[in-house]
Amino acid sequence: MSISALNGKRTRRPLKTALVYLGAAAFCFLVAQVYGLYGHGVTSPAMTWMFLYPLLGGTLAFLLLRLIKPAAADTPQYPVAYNLYNSGIATLTVGSLLKGIFDIAGTSSPYTILFSVVGGLLAAAGAAGFLVGAGRMRRARP
Repeated sequence: MSISALNGKRTRRPLKTALVYLGAAAFCFLVAQVYGLYGHGVTSPAMTWMFLYPLLGGTLAFLLLRLIKPAAADTPQYPVAYNLYNSGIATLTVGSLLKGIFDIAGTSSPYTILFSVVGGLLAAAGAAGFLVGAGRMRRARP
């Protein structure tokens, strides 16, 4: 197997990830709609807008990464940045789901804010890793 065959598969990773996030956004939207049917008329903005984390933070971000820097998947730090960023988006989405459930149930928890803080930090660390990788690629090429 040649190196060019491996590089072709790697550059498609952001597009595949964007499609997975699009499916996750659709699933989150569906969960919010079904949960709303059984909420006895009580709604929660956290539950209603939960699908935006995977849609904007996942699909849009990875489509932009694919358009702006298609070879980003070839950098050595891509797997670490990828995992950090995805963990951040997942944490933000789950935190929004839990906050929505607590709001609809009429209770609260002081720990839901931790989901936002930790998710934001993880996503920011992953995004920084993507930017550092893009900067190193730019400096490495003449």
